[in-house]
Amino acid sequence: MKAVEFGRFGGPDVLEIAEIPEPHPAPGQVRIVVRAAGVNASDWKQRQGLMDQELPQLLGHEAAGIVDELGDGVTGVALGDRVFGFSATSGAQAELAVLSHYAPVPAALGFAEAAALPAAIETAARALDQLGVGAGDTILVNGASGTVGSAAVQLAAARGARVIGTGSPASHELLRTLGAEPVAYGTGMAERVRALAPGGVDRALDVAGSGVLAELVGLAGGADRVVTVADFAGAQRHGVRFSRGEDGRALHVITEIGELIDTGRFTVLVGRTFPLAEVAEAHRVGEAGRVRGKLVLLID
Repeated sequence: MKAVEFGRFGGPDVLEIAEIPEPHPAPGQVRIVVRAAGVNASDWKQRQGLMDQELPQLLGHEAAGIVDELGDGVTGVALGDRVFGFSATSGAQAELAVLSHYAPVPAALGFAEAAALPAAIETAARALDQLGVGAGDTILVNGASGTVGSAAVQLAAARGARVIGTGSPASHELLRTLGAEPVAYGTGMAERVRALAPGGVDRALDVAGSGVLAELVGLAGGADRVVTVADFAGAQRHGVRFSRGEDGRALHVITEIGELIDTGRFTVLVGRTFPLAEVAEAHRVGEAGRVRGKLVLLID
């Protein structure tokens, strides 16, 4: 089968479409004929050699497609079902992938939208869980219009929280539709937040990694009320929790998101799609950071 692979570290040009053996599911897993696979910042970090050092490497951790093989003990899923989720190992950007955590594709979504979900919603839900966000809380999301930020806004609103979100003025109408009260980022951000919430906020989530953790700590009333998923050095400097999957993943959201989508409380933002053969271009576009919404590879 065809899959995205690289045999040396470097820029997007090291990516190639290689022929590799077909994977098969272990107990509790399913194999899918992949129709779409998400592209994430972790992909180009992996390609650059900032993660695993073994070569060659495959890419992709989230996908959507049609079940074509069941592992032992799998129930509630049948051959031919549309599902989305996390791959058991790296390699979801391929014609076939094995999923370890999966759920039915919501009826309203196509494969591209479904493939855009797993990483964004898991990261957002994990951070909200770690912050303990619930009904009646006011949470500030820094970087609210991005893929993870927009997921955090919607998931927090679904929990009954009031959400204030930072973003460029061009993103403010989008943020309102997602359920956030928008404020512009940059100099004076804290004052603009206090104009909406004079007493500060209950919790703050940093998705942008834009060097504002000190301001978030001040607005939230303590470092223990702030989580970042994007500023590791700042987290160490300010005593803020840096959220990572190794601390425990919020996989519950994979099965919970369908109800929010079906009831109109969650919208998936796909920025651009690419055929599998144009994965290098997808990396160039992603690293440039000029597209709002998730980048997705389509596999025919």
